[in-house]
Amino acid sequence: MKAKLLIFLVIAALLSGCGLFSRSKKQTSNTTGWNYNDPETGNIPYTSGYKQEGGPGLVFIEGGTFTMGRVEEDVMSKWDNVPRRITVASFWMDEAEVSNQDYREYLYWISRVYPNDRARMEAALPDTLQWREELAYNEPYIQNYLRHPAYSDYPVVGVSWIQAEAYASWRTDRVNEQILVSKGIMAHDMSQNGENVFTTDTYLTGLYTGTSGRRPQEMADGTVRPVRWEDGILLSRYRLPTEAEWEYAAYGLIGNTEGELLTDRKMYPWNGAHLRVDTKKNKGRMQANFTRGRGDLMGMAGALNDNADIAAPVRSYIPNDFGLYCMSGNVNEWVSDVYRPLNFKDVAEFQPFRGNVFTVPRRDDNGNYQKNQYGEMVYDTIADYRNFKDGDPNSQMIEGNDWVSASTNKTEDMYIQDDRQGYFSSLIGDDVRVYKGGSWKDRAYWLTPGARRYLQQEKSMNDLGFRCAMTNVGSPGGF
Repeated sequence: MKAKLLIFLVIAALLSGCGLFSRSKKQTSNTTGWNYNDPETGNIPYTSGYKQEGGPGLVFIEGGTFTMGRVEEDVMSKWDNVPRRITVASFWMDEAEVSNQDYREYLYWISRVYPNDRARMEAALPDTLQWREELAYNEPYIQNYLRHPAYSDYPVVGVSWIQAEAYASWRTDRVNEQILVSKGIMAHDMSQNGENVFTTDTYLTGLYTGTSGRRPQEMADGTVRPVRWEDGILLSRYRLPTEAEWEYAAYGLIGNTEGELLTDRKMYPWNGAHLRVDTKKNKGRMQANFTRGRGDLMGMAGALNDNADIAAPVRSYIPNDFGLYCMSGNVNEWVSDVYRPLNFKDVAEFQPFRGNVFTVPRRDDNGNYQKNQYGEMVYDTIADYRNFKDGDPNSQMIEGNDWVSASTNKTEDMYIQDDRQGYFSSLIGDDVRVYKGGSWKDRAYWLTPGARRYLQQEKSMNDLGFRCAMTNVGSPGGF
């Protein structure tokens, strides 16, 4: 028995020397040779092997190159979306359109946190009067579509671009708050109200501590401190997808490739130029919710072709190859871009987007960050970021241990030259935004992902909703 024990100890010692039983070695700097995350060398921080987790409701969209723009005749003769090849980075996108239930959760939160703030609630409420129409009896939808449980899983409509952006910001904060609570870093604070409200920015800048304080967390570098953005614990912000992201995701070309070769182009999110399912099981059923012709929104009784008179539940029909539902039909969807009619003449080849404006967080005379009456960070726009005298805007965005957003949505005007700065201007304002996808009241022409229309950002329609996206950090392959 003693001999066996001795043999085991010898083998264990040998294996330990090979590292199989030993503790993982500390990672060492290739620059200085000092150990990372080691108290004896000053806890130089370093984290490797990070992989982003998708937020609730999101699907990973692996990026790549594709031809953006229409691929068939422009029967509207607008010619504002000429095909051009671009590359989209990998990102995350909502599996389905934001539903009435999703949006009602947002409204419920506002009513609980700001119970006496009527202006705050009215700013968030969808315009249900968009259902009202001359010579049509749509009055029941005014009361029922947003509120009645029969429509809980239907896409929210009557929301402006501004309201969609506000919802995305709120969703970011609630998801990150839940992450901190689930990890035991912060307690649920049901007493939030007024200025005492959790937002991602105010938490990371120390403006929000909650009822239990900004609880320290033991980090990979061995220190015990509050969470920082660079720890990788919190998620990137939910936002509206760019037009390029939306169009790329809608086509779902991942199922039409062999290596780097595109075997079949698409007119719609599904294969072929037809609008009906061609598989044996569902043969003849509509691929999307749209209007077939004048006065025909759903077919004949007993054989409703798309089973939807207006919108349908957000997970209806067959998803595309990325697993996204209703990227054509059901409701149109806001994207983040400012509309310009000749977009193709001035477009980046990587991540094209029109809508950048640069901001910095507002500080008081003592250098302290400022927040408004709703507990949100206050930002000031940099008029000309190229000549920003107080330093690079990015150095304002990431300062010390703080992290705040540095981009909202606005743009420089284009197309009429301004000799003073060498820029261009346009009669189309920065408040005009793109929407895409086609809807239950549109003809098939608008179901093509390349089609684009526009509307002022403060307006809404009864067939216009949205879905959210999130930036992917790290490998484009999602690992």
